[in-house]
Amino acid sequence: MSLRGTHETNGNYQIFRLTGLLDAFSEPIFRKVVGTHIDKGPYDIILVLTQIDFVDSSGLGALVQLVKQAQNHNGSLQVVTNPRVTQTVKLVRLEEFLSLQTTLEDAISHLKDKKNS
Repeated sequence: MSLRGTHETNGNYQIFRLTGLLDAFSEPIFRKVVGTHIDKGPYDIILVLTQIDFVDSSGLGALVQLVKQAQNHNGSLQVVTNPRVTQTVKLVRLEEFLSLQTTLEDAISHLKDKKNS
């Protein structure tokens, strides 16, 4: 199964819900689509990866690039994850940089806390 997803803008942030594989095959399109939306704003992004079956190094690299792109616009990127994705991210010690969250509600709360600080 390739990567599929939906996108919505909700006030001051965007939500992407993805399913499938975030790998070398899907990474270029994923990075381009999400990157284009980041550039248009709003600049705070939530990636819901709870239905992702696999992330490889290309997928991790895309996530890192998208975090930096959002930060360049004074935004942020939150990643709602599942145990499989969390394990992969922790192997390369990117859990804090990628701002891993366990639920969409946690990610939204984290964004609100960030804006209020």
